[in-house]
Amino acid sequence: MFRHILVPTDGSPLSLQSAQKAVEYAKEAGAKVTVLHARQLYPDVRFGESGQILPVTPEQFETFANHESQTFLAAIQQLCADAGVECETMSVASDDPAAAIVSAAQIQNIDLIFMASHGRKGLQSFLIGSETRKVLAHSKIPVMVYR
Repeated sequence: MFRHILVPTDGSPLSLQSAQKAVEYAKEAGAKVTVLHARQLYPDVRFGESGQILPVTPEQFETFANHESQTFLAAIQQLCADAGVECETMSVASDDPAAAIVSAAQIQNIDLIFMASHGRKGLQSFLIGSETRKVLAHSKIPVMVYR
């Protein structure tokens, strides 16, 4: 039924658990997997006219973000290799991970998004937000949520 599964990751333990289940599902379905990490953009933090208050340059931040992203992607790529599941990886810079997920799914001709939900509720959900909830609200592609 599903032939191409998008597995977004934020590098968290829950995201890795979800990816393991996604890989198992892909193996059973004979589907390929595309793993996506939406890495942070360099924050444009300013304080008055004193300029940026981050102790790292944009180049240093980008180097760190790329390394972190590749680490997250490699872990899931290894899960796919161990299971014999075809895998591609994508790393995109975005300040809106949910939009990046929905966009990547459309561009890559994905037919299922398989992602984790941290299950935040109440005020915590309101303050932190839920990328999964945003993907569910905006995706025209089926979304399987792992909890």
